[in-house]
Amino acid sequence: MSAIWHPFTQHGLGEPIPHVVRAEGALLFTADGRRIVDGISSWWVTTHGHCHPRISAAIADQAARLDQIIFAGWTHGPAEEVAAGLAAIMPAELTRVFFSDSGSTAVEVALKMALGFWRNRGEPRHRILVLEHGYHGDTIGAMSVGARGVFNRAYEPLLFDVATIPFPAGGAEQATMDALERECRAGAAAFIVEPLILGAGGMLTYAPETLARMRAVCAQHGVLFIADEVMTGWGRTGTLLGAEQAGIVPDILCLSKGLTGGAVPLAVTMATEAIWDAHLSRDRADMFFHSSSYTANPVACAAAAANLAIWRDEPVLDRVAALAGAQAEALAAPSGHPAVSATRILGTVAALDLVSDAPGYLSDLGPALRAHFLDAGLLLRPLGNTVYVMPPYCIGAEDLAAIWSAIGDAANRIADRSFSGARG
Repeated sequence: MSAIWHPFTQHGLGEPIPHVVRAEGALLFTADGRRIVDGISSWWVTTHGHCHPRISAAIADQAARLDQIIFAGWTHGPAEEVAAGLAAIMPAELTRVFFSDSGSTAVEVALKMALGFWRNRGEPRHRILVLEHGYHGDTIGAMSVGARGVFNRAYEPLLFDVATIPFPAGGAEQATMDALERECRAGAAAFIVEPLILGAGGMLTYAPETLARMRAVCAQHGVLFIADEVMTGWGRTGTLLGAEQAGIVPDILCLSKGLTGGAVPLAVTMATEAIWDAHLSRDRADMFFHSSSYTANPVACAAAAANLAIWRDEPVLDRVAALAGAQAEALAAPSGHPAVSATRILGTVAALDLVSDAPGYLSDLGPALRAHFLDAGLLLRPLGNTVYVMPPYCIGAEDLAAIWSAIGDAANRIADRSFSGARG
């Protein structure tokens, strides 16, 4: 029996845990000889495909030359290349790049930057505003600014207080604006959002115009605007950044997942010159106190540099557009199915809600659906009764069709009440 304790896994259910031995493109291959289509980019990270030759070669080359070096007061070529590459393609206002290790830590860095900004300016702002149903990671600060519930109920004593702004569901956007206006007027420090689509919150979408209005309210009151593009960045929404569709630039931007093409862990938090200036001083007590042992690891930075080169040299957004079109066409089929209660799509991300006696993340449909998809040779991991498809941009037409065929079969079984937790 393995000694491994897997994340987001209830081992008491005894669900099978496939052993993957290699990967290529949108495919995974298991120790027992199975071919599995990766329909969720291995938790939203893999953009160009698994084991991309350019990224793999960069990792191997860097590992043979410089594997690790302290980044406090030191630097190296791959980090400088990544910072310059990000400056070239990200909004010009985001002039500073701070490296970390994951999406959660990118958010932690953003929150600390925001609070440090106000502290160093001598202004007593510390309240963080969050969007209802949001999710920003599993470290303490990231959990604090995420939705309260099953994800973090056991850790409630550790979480700091925040103000929650209602999700801008269609037709209810004004309630969101009114609540945001009230909190901003009261002197909040920062507002953190996932632009256009909320990931773990159920792949909920809202309009670019709404994002632009929220940004404008924050700007009017001097409230820092943090865009968590850990999932939404790198083409997932159809553009390089989700915020791009709203024509806005945040004060602080969080990036990870697709930063290295999904090959190895790395994150950055980008900030405006004003955020940097608030920490720039002859007084060492005003420095930005954050790091980890592996900040800007050279091997991870080499992977990110290779990813940036792919974005420069290859028609990535054309591939994104092609996948987005294929996803929209595929989603049309189950839209009228009696077992499907709602559908939505944004760029390459397509999602639908299946009817359930107890909808939500802990719906009994979740385990049944995972087993169904695994039997069909697919890696899909529904959020309870919400099924989403977010494959690498290189997925083939036949494999994408197989995903949607299996989703259709699942809907039929739900209509026949063949799944536990289903409501026909």
